[in-house]
Amino acid sequence: MKLIVGLGNPGAKYAHNRHNIGFMAVDEIASAHGFSPWRTKFQGQVSEGHIGSDKVILLKPETFMNLSGQAVGEAARFHKIAPADVIVFHDELDLAPAKIRVKTGGGHAGHNGLRSIHQHIGPDYDRVRMGVGHPGHKDAVAGYVLRDFPKADADWLDDELRGIADGVAHLVAGDSAKFLNTIGLRLTPARSSKSAPTPKVVAAVVPPEDTRSALQKLSDRFK
Repeated sequence: MKLIVGLGNPGAKYAHNRHNIGFMAVDEIASAHGFSPWRTKFQGQVSEGHIGSDKVILLKPETFMNLSGQAVGEAARFHKIAPADVIVFHDELDLAPAKIRVKTGGGHAGHNGLRSIHQHIGPDYDRVRMGVGHPGHKDAVAGYVLRDFPKADADWLDDELRGIADGVAHLVAGDSAKFLNTIGLRLTPARSSKSAPTPKVVAAVVPPEDTRSALQKLSDRFK
């Protein structure tokens, strides 16, 4: 059994924030794979289903970002899920928008949601780092992540979320390379193998070279 967690803040006013990209990811997974309707449990919203042969629980903590670990810890303990079977989707300032990486274990890098999860289940879980870019100065971070994605980001964001849903079976199976490759194919579709049509060449009509002498040309004018 796997516990897949999306990090974010509850409520409509936060729904499209950069900080809520984790919620967006698990919503897309639930929709694409026919999971059960969301219901309130473990201080969050829970949806259940299967990906391949694995039972999967999706969780969106509703404790607000800084206390996400409370919900994650409660769900993990109830279902006896080890940290190694927990996957967390979250926003990542240190990656450019549309960049995505998978990491197992390690520090929380100052992310408050991850810091809280560390406190409740330790660091030995998988996390999917979803790049949102950096505002350029640490003092601007809070306002930046709590703002909505601009309209200019809509296309890549939609492709990335669809790619996550396409490739999540690989992630659950432990093949992060195939998971990331599937997302990459959504973000940068392979070019068609068909060659471009050959442009038509329009032949120019070139008059034959005039080899007459100047005297002959003059004579010909008076014929």
